[in-house]
Amino acid sequence: MSYELSAVVADAELLREETRELDHAVLGELRQDFALLPVTPQLVEELTGAPPDYTPDEPGPEQPFALTLSPALTEVLARWSRGGPVAYVEAEFAGGVGHQAAMVWLGGLPAWGPRFDAVFDGPRAEWPINAALVELGAEPGRWIDPFAEVGLHIERSTAGWLAHGRRGLSADYWDELADEWEDQQ
Repeated sequence: MSYELSAVVADAELLREETRELDHAVLGELRQDFALLPVTPQLVEELTGAPPDYTPDEPGPEQPFALTLSPALTEVLARWSRGGPVAYVEAEFAGGVGHQAAMVWLGGLPAWGPRFDAVFDGPRAEWPINAALVELGAEPGRWIDPFAEVGLHIERSTAGWLAHGRRGLSADYWDELADEWEDQQ
């Protein structure tokens, strides 16, 4: 199974406010009052006035993201972060091999990261997306880690999150379906 994600994660109300006038913004509702904004080429162009640029090499510690975070795009994320912490997250996995990276802005400035990991030999709490979610204020709960706690495991791709958001689904929707299925068994 593969997993691919390019998204902004922040407080749901903050993202609703910042994206309300955008044609290409689709928010996916997460748990704990967070939302996910899938980052698509169309969204990047709408936010920056230029098409996105991607690194020709595999992401790594020196260049943690496949999407080049242009000055125009980082300015948008920094501006949004004046209303609360904002994270940009990327992940790509196939057959158990992959990587993830994350960065957080707060108060108009980079506040954490970027961090990259392709080995995952440290504690789950230190994996880039988990650590970024904690920086955003994610609270521990019944799930294995912050990634699952907020519901990032629900969709397997950026395109899946677009569909999720367009359908107006919540992260709890899938839990309710699973509970209903278990009750029927």
